[in-house]
Amino acid sequence: MNAHLSLFPECSILSHGFLEKGIHQIYYEECGNPNGKPAVFLHGGPGGGGSSKVRRFFNPDKYRIIIFDQRGCGRSKPHGCLEDNTTWDLVDDIESLRLLLNIDKWLVFGGSWGSTLSLAYAQKHPESVSELVLRGIFMLRKKELKWFYQDGASRVFPEAWEKFLEPIDVKERNNLIDAYHKIFTSNDEEKKLEAAIAWSKWEGSTSTLSHAPEMISSFTEPKFALAFALIENHYFINNGFLENENQLISNEAIDKIRHIPAKIIQGRYDLVCPMETAWELSKNWAEAELIVAPSSGHSAFEKEITHELIKATEGFVKNA
Repeated sequence: MNAHLSLFPECSILSHGFLEKGIHQIYYEECGNPNGKPAVFLHGGPGGGGSSKVRRFFNPDKYRIIIFDQRGCGRSKPHGCLEDNTTWDLVDDIESLRLLLNIDKWLVFGGSWGSTLSLAYAQKHPESVSELVLRGIFMLRKKELKWFYQDGASRVFPEAWEKFLEPIDVKERNNLIDAYHKIFTSNDEEKKLEAAIAWSKWEGSTSTLSHAPEMISSFTEPKFALAFALIENHYFINNGFLENENQLISNEAIDKIRHIPAKIIQGRYDLVCPMETAWELSKNWAEAELIVAPSSGHSAFEKEITHELIKATEGFVKNA
């Protein structure tokens, strides 16, 4: 590959507000061209929140860019709230936001958990989606969770894994998601925060192919880590609130969205969401283009993956 496409320049917020849904106030913002092609960015986690940097995957002269913080995280309120916080609540929030902003159809862009949520939304509201850009595919299946939270990635990052194990009693380490859940639902706020930082640091330590201390630092910021860890664990304990673990990847599910132009972008050496899942998705969805970044891990901000994501958004806006 020759010169990589890089992130677009910073762009300022045009407007922002809160979508009111029961006890939840969901923060959203718009930037770019108010008359441009609509696109919504779905962040990872669940519980990760948006950032100014993610706006830069879209050409601000051509796109009307919408970013929002999913329930309980980022600038949404109440922070860390797990009540009325399920996949299908988030799907409903996305559709409510589209209607609020008077958008007919929009490009849906999501990586990691954002890819899960993008598929759930598109399969429920295919008429609302013009294109899909998916990265680092994640389906919350048992083998995926076991790989990252029990036995798999631990063998590649043993020093980071040792830190992940520290908050958990040795006798409870046979099911780490459950063991963390006990801490997160306890009344010991000090231990809860300590465990949340350990949980979050594990993902920050494994998301890039090369060492990225700035990512680890951002993942261990206490307020971020608390929402990120509690919400992720809540979704994993509840199997993503899916009817079955193949709900989003089955042929029947894909049949609902085959007509939607889609790019699947996957790092070959993604140790958070290994390539097997993207491969399985592409086998069931021949109409979507699978693009493998051959020297990349999980993060959207690795050069190859950033290049492919921007190439995808640029390609779709040209065809608009």
